Amino acid sequence: MDSEARLIKFQEGPPPRQPTLAEALKRAGIDPRDSDRLLMTLPFAGEDATAGSETELQAAVCGDRHRVDLPLAIESSRYMTNLLKRARSGDSPGQLAGELERFLADNPQGVWENSYVRFPFRLLNAEARQVFQADLLADKRSPERGRRSDAGRFLIEVADGEAQVRVPVSYLLKLAMADVIAARPGLPESIVATGRSLMGHYLNDNTSPETHSFHVVPMRPDAGMGKALARETAKRHLLTELLIRYANRRFELGESGQQARVYFAPHPPQRQRALNAIIPDSFYRELFMSPCLAGWDEGEKKHHYMHLCHQTLSRSQINAVAKLREAGIIANNLVVLPTLSNTSLANNGVHVSLGSRRLTSRLAAPGSGFHAGHEKILGDLAIKIAEHFLPLFVGSYTAAPYRLDFKDFHPERALGFLPHQLDYTHLRMLWRRWRKKARLSVCGQTLTPFGPEWIDRPVSRMFGLRGDFVPDFRLLDYPICFLSTDRSPAFDGRLGNHDQLREDLAEMGVTDRQMSLYLFLKPREFATMGFSGVEGRHYSLFEQFGRDLGYATSLQTLIMAFAYQLIATGVVSHGDIPDDPVTESERRQIFFGTAVDLPTFFVRADTPNRFLRQILGRTCQTRTSHRYAGYLRIHHSEYRQALVRLLKDQATGLIEALRLDTMIDDLKLRLELPAECSVAGRLTRGILGEVNASHPLQVSAPEFNQAAERYYRETLARQHLVEGLEYLERDLQRLDEVAHLDDPSIRGALASTSGGQGAAAFLRRIKADLLADRLETGVLLRLIHLVIFTTHRDRLRADSFLDKTHAHNYPTPVYRAG
Repeated sequence: MDSEARLIKFQEGPPPRQPTLAEALKRAGIDPRDSDRLLMTLPFAGEDATAGSETELQAAVCGDRHRVDLPLAIESSRYMTNLLKRARSGDSPGQLAGELERFLADNPQGVWENSYVRFPFRLLNAEARQVFQADLLADKRSPERGRRSDAGRFLIEVADGEAQVRVPVSYLLKLAMADVIAARPGLPESIVATGRSLMGHYLNDNTSPETHSFHVVPMRPDAGMGKALARETAKRHLLTELLIRYANRRFELGESGQQARVYFAPHPPQRQRALNAIIPDSFYRELFMSPCLAGWDEGEKKHHYMHLCHQTLSRSQINAVAKLREAGIIANNLVVLPTLSNTSLANNGVHVSLGSRRLTSRLAAPGSGFHAGHEKILGDLAIKIAEHFLPLFVGSYTAAPYRLDFKDFHPERALGFLPHQLDYTHLRMLWRRWRKKARLSVCGQTLTPFGPEWIDRPVSRMFGLRGDFVPDFRLLDYPICFLSTDRSPAFDGRLGNHDQLREDLAEMGVTDRQMSLYLFLKPREFATMGFSGVEGRHYSLFEQFGRDLGYATSLQTLIMAFAYQLIATGVVSHGDIPDDPVTESERRQIFFGTAVDLPTFFVRADTPNRFLRQILGRTCQTRTSHRYAGYLRIHHSEYRQALVRLLKDQATGLIEALRLDTMIDDLKLRLELPAECSVAGRLTRGILGEVNASHPLQVSAPEFNQAAERYYRETLARQHLVEGLEYLERDLQRLDEVAHLDDPSIRGALASTSGGQGAAAFLRRIKADLLADRLETGVLLRLIHLVIFTTHRDRLRADSFLDKTHAHNYPTPVYRAG
């Protein structure tokens, strides 16, 4: 070590001592001396947990190619101009220009996903203009720096010289909210102030619109635990739908041949995938990466970060091909390279964050002695324990049904980011079982696509190779949880381990140092977020808010509380779940195998994961593998049943305290009758109804996947709207009752919105017209004001409960990429 290095080491001082689990438990105030004390002090137990959700949505603009921004932007782009010029001069083949022209011309449904909208600037009222002008600033904290360098993309002039606003649908929602709160004079301040604050909850993810919870949601056993978050999310989505309908009318989008839509859909649209295959990555980013107009002080800087995310993940998927070669899955040089542009960031999911008020208050109290090192060693172990339970969620509570054709079964395409998420042994096992499930064999020999479609199509027809159906393809098509490295475990309980892992992954070409780490369950650390908890990022699409999101949130809370119980009682320590990549991959393969719907998986008979061995001891129909020496063969279905038995046997007190007996019974039904009760089964049944089929393999992959998009956009979107209205109607009935108790603030707000006829009666009278999308703009505006007022009341109730229980009250988490 040279003198300069020694000086730096001396100045830095010795690293802080790693706390023990016992110290961390004591400092956290967790008392395991008896079951009653434990339940009273356990994180996430009782009324300790709070929740919030982030929803990523699909945006689309419906209309003619000559009226909608996306096709207009493509036709007028420098890329299209240069492509046609080179084709005419013979410098490049005309095939590419022809494919792009066919993309623009062949769109019978007129749906342009992730398109921008255009409308006259003059239609913005004063409030919306002020918001828009502020969001065009290079730095909202320093207006003197002027506008963003790309401001001309969002305020353009058309042929007649009139200025037009050109923005993504996600930002259209914010402008609609700004217009709404200033559309009528004399609105109660509670509505104006609440509406203004809600604008900050409408953001863009990398591509899709996203929203996050309007307030911290207390998780109370007497209120159904996760049902409270389901209600908040449903009402938030209802307001989002009303705002987009208002924007279509108020900004005259319909008159100009545009209709904006927002809805839940988990996959990148099929047409966007097709476009991505024929344009360069830089042009794809220009069309689809978020401009970050809202939510960040330096939006253009954040926009460049979004470009970095896309560039990095596109490169990462190409680097995964080399790993497939190293794993022996690709045995020769015949591969179909992924495109240089990747659509994975257009996948949409739901993130559910849980906060522990006990842990948060201890970290906030200077004299508690509980600090970030204690939070880390406990939180990492709790997450490692909880990862074993994640297969319970896949398909049961969320899903993303998808059909793969025979030609899609190139490993470099089908396996997506799995080479970065599983050890080679488990990757090979999963690929072999997947090919067997998809029946990719002829005369006992496995057959995968050759590459050219003119060969693969007749081979598929000749041998009846139909491909496969996957219940949750989003979990394969999107990087969910990168594997640790030997020198940088993700969850060994040491501060800074995520930063070290990010450095390793950047050196390997998997991710970038600036990017957030992709994890199933992400720690939400007090020093960074202002609260202590965990974010579940493994959710795809919920069919219903109450039935699915509500129960999933309750189960996530139960599992986290149970993990802390196992730690507090000394049942599980860090040594019981080793941090080497192979052991980490061993438990995670179960999650991915469940997403594919594989029948079995394999675990080392002498696995060092002692907690996994405990679960396998409860698993039926386990036997020694005939194919893999030293391995056990386990059925996915039996493993998940064993997890439920473990919870019922060892978490009895928690289940009773949280009043989750009904949730456990419902979970058993989802596992025992998946076709009828699971989300995967219900979504698949709905999609098949679009094509009048009884099984996904009865229709082609393009037909099934297009039907899925139509089902999400029409049928499921209407179901979500109806459910949101049901929650709203119950809220309005309660408001009507309270207004009669002589509450002048409520009476005044209801009079200004529902016209004095009773809020619930007003909603019932207009519901049919709302569902048919024929409400007049003025009536729609009054309904939006009503929803905003109920949100104001929701916030007051949540804050009142948090204050009464004397817990540290922290702000709603803001979920942003990176």
